Amino acid sequence: MNAASAHHDVRRHILDTARPIIGSKGFSAVGLNEILVAAEIPKGSFYHYFASKEAFGEALLEQYFTTYLARIDALLEQQDGTAGQRFMAYWIQWRDAHVAGAVHDHCLAVKLGAEVCDLSERMRLILQDGASAVVDRLARFIAAGQQDGSLPAMQDARPLAASLYQLWLGATLLAKFTRDSHPFDDAMATTRRMLGLPA
Repeated sequence: MNAASAHHDVRRHILDTARPIIGSKGFSAVGLNEILVAAEIPKGSFYHYFASKEAFGEALLEQYFTTYLARIDALLEQQDGTAGQRFMAYWIQWRDAHVAGAVHDHCLAVKLGAEVCDLSERMRLILQDGASAVVDRLARFIAAGQQDGSLPAMQDARPLAASLYQLWLGATLLAKFTRDSHPFDDAMATTRRMLGLPA
């Protein structure tokens, strides 16, 4: 393994280790030493891999969206079932992951959105661009469902996708407030209604 590959592997290891910690505690509450200890990286070496904590946060969000978008793409490209069925499976997976409490390691958009937008303009832009890319993928799902007849072709795909994504982000925040699944149940019912699917 050459030096560049080794550098990349260690950098990725730090990001992978930090993701569940920051997903649980938030960005500002986690110190660099906590991350380095968890990653078993010598103290003081952080700046060898990241120019600053803000640059680290940028890399963390970029990695999050790259991974998240790849998961949506894989679901979109599956051949099992209709596009509408796969689209509803996306929301079911969202709900089930949050209800099970298994989201600390990957749901950084919800966890960090409000916090880092006030700390870093660059991190805000990464979140903005990432959310837009998610909505683009969801619009592709809707368009595919309208094309194969599994979703009614009664609305433009992009605005509908944006509304659904906003609905589920809001439900996720409310679920954090209430510590129960009712916001997700309401979001699921509203999603089916907005898509013109039977309850």
